[in-house]
Amino acid sequence: MEIFHLRYFLAVAENLSFSRAARQLHMATSPLSQRIRDLERELGTTLLARDSHHVELTEAGRQLLPHARDVVHRFDDIPWRMRQAAEIPHPTVYVGVAPGLHSRVRDRLVALERECARSHRIQRWPANTDDLVRSVLRGELAMALVHLPVHASALRIVEVTREPLGAVLPKAEFGTHSSVSLSELTEYSYIVPAEGTVPVYFEQLERRLDRAGIKKRIHLNTGDYSAISELVANGSAFSVSMLDPDSGMRKYRTDEQVVLPFEDFSPALSTGLVWRADRGEEGCDLQKPVEIAQKVLPDS
Repeated sequence: MEIFHLRYFLAVAENLSFSRAARQLHMATSPLSQRIRDLERELGTTLLARDSHHVELTEAGRQLLPHARDVVHRFDDIPWRMRQAAEIPHPTVYVGVAPGLHSRVRDRLVALERECARSHRIQRWPANTDDLVRSVLRGELAMALVHLPVHASALRIVEVTREPLGAVLPKAEFGTHSSVSLSELTEYSYIVPAEGTVPVYFEQLERRLDRAGIKKRIHLNTGDYSAISELVANGSAFSVSMLDPDSGMRKYRTDEQVVLPFEDFSPALSTGLVWRADRGEEGCDLQKPVEIAQKVLPDS
C-alpha cells in the first residue's frame, strides 16, 4: 500500500463519484478505478459499492475513511510543520484565491491582510477551485476563497458571498432586452467552458439548461475567457456569468455583449472560505487568522 492509494480512496469517498474525483486528482477515471481495486485487493475487502450511476461507501470503507484521512493529513502536514518550526515571528499564511472573485471580496482580502499584519503575513496564491481545495487539504495553503459547492468533510466552509448569474448574449440580438427567458434560448448554443476552468456548480447549471430544451453546445478546449466573448459576439451563442457589472469577470466583457437576468430561474454562484478543520481549532496554528477571516470576509 502506498500513500497515493489512500489519497485516491479519500478523493472518491469525499466526492462519491469516480469522475469528479478523477477530475480533482487530474487523472483519468480508468487508472483511478484500478488503483482503488488494487487497494481493495490488498486489504481483502470491498471499500466502495459502485454501479454505473452511484458510488457508496461499504461498512469497511466507512471504517477506513477516518484512518485514511488521518494518515494522508499527517503525511501532507510534514512540509508546513517543518516550515513552522523554522518560521520567523510573523509566519506566512498562504491564502488561495479562485479566479473571478467579486471586487468587494478582494477589498475584504486587503482588509484581512491589514488585520493580520501584527501576527501573520498574508500571501495570495491563485488557482482554480479544485487545485485550491486539494492544496488546503494537503496543508500547502492555510485557507482559500473558492467557488462552492465543495465536497470535503475535513474542511470547514463559510459562505463569503453569493453572486447572481445571468446570460451573456450578443448585443446585436438582445440589446433592447431587460431580461431573457430560457425558452428564448432553445435555438442558441450554450458555450461550455473548458473542463477544470469553472466551478462544479456549472455542471448543475448545464443540466438545468438541458431540461429547459437548450441542447446545442459549443465546447471550449481553452481556459481563455476572452474566447467566450468572441463566440458570443459572433451571434447564436451564449454563456452564463456573473450578473453584477462590478464582478471580477467584467474585464472579459466587450461592447458587443449584454448580460441579462433570467426571467424563469435565479442561478447564483457562491464563494466560500475553506480551511482544514483541525488547523483552525483553539490552540492550532491557524486559529487567529481563521477567526479574523471569518469576521472580515463574509457579506454582512
